Amino acid sequence: MTTTRKIDGASSGVPKWPVAVALAAAVLLALVPLVVTDSFTLQVLLLAIMFGALGACWNLVGGFLGRISFGHAVFVGVGGYTTLLLLHHLKLTPLLGIPLGGLISAALAWLVGGPTLRLSGHYFAMATIALLQIGLLLMINWDWAGGAVGLEAPIGDAAWMLLFRSKVPYYWIAVGLAFLTFCATYFLVHSKTGFYWRAINGDEAASRSLGVPADRYKMLAFVMSAGMTGVWGGFFAMYVGFIDPESMFSLTMSVQVVLVAILGGVGTLIGPWLGAAVLLPLSEGTRVLWGSSGLGLDLLIFGLAILLVTLFLPGGLVTLGRRRGSARR
Repeated sequence: MTTTRKIDGASSGVPKWPVAVALAAAVLLALVPLVVTDSFTLQVLLLAIMFGALGACWNLVGGFLGRISFGHAVFVGVGGYTTLLLLHHLKLTPLLGIPLGGLISAALAWLVGGPTLRLSGHYFAMATIALLQIGLLLMINWDWAGGAVGLEAPIGDAAWMLLFRSKVPYYWIAVGLAFLTFCATYFLVHSKTGFYWRAINGDEAASRSLGVPADRYKMLAFVMSAGMTGVWGGFFAMYVGFIDPESMFSLTMSVQVVLVAILGGVGTLIGPWLGAAVLLPLSEGTRVLWGSSGLGLDLLIFGLAILLVTLFLPGGLVTLGRRRGSARR
């Protein structure tokens, strides 16, 4: 009982200054299109913001809970397909379709979480990859959802349908969603729920012996992570305007989300955002610069950057500040 009171008291005294800093950063990012008009630069910034948010969602399970998922793109796909299918067949605005995609992603996580969350280590990772591949095969063979051809968003200019001819409104929506994602992850991690996640990650058997309902909180992490990922999947579908099973249920996307968190710092709030800020501009820039040559130099530099960080900063980019501080002392 004493432990519970301390945890509840701590959660009520969560410092609010990181949220204020995040809000200031969001405002500054929102002002970028007023200065930068280059569409490629805005696209890279938008992708960095989106993958930072996806990495933060994944981090609830992979970082704080300690269950490495390589199949998180399945929730991106579910959110994206839900949004576009509702738009196509029911003419339902994505303002409702995107949240519904998040809810369906969360429901899927709840359904599959029971058997998969009992696994740990590489067994859980393989189970999530299997889930991703099942989703890919189902969508390829589902003609009502476009099959292997995919789905295309209608072309238009209607704000209530999130259809814009310019990329700038999508960029502003991404900035707003990113701020909400940071706030959600921040308050979750600093609550009793986040404390239990870290306890389960540290030693599940010991946490159970102290009365932590591990199964319930593992499921909560998986469901929350999937729901927020599904919301971003719906936004991504509207942004690109065309989706197909190969792009939405992509193992490459799943791995990239994991790498963003690892590069920045797994189990830290700012890590995925830092990782995305470095990884996405590097990836997109080298791909555009050398991708057409067919030599694969973009992938080489991309992998080299990850290797260097892994070797010299095993805790991720977030540890750079700590190392500088300790060196000065």
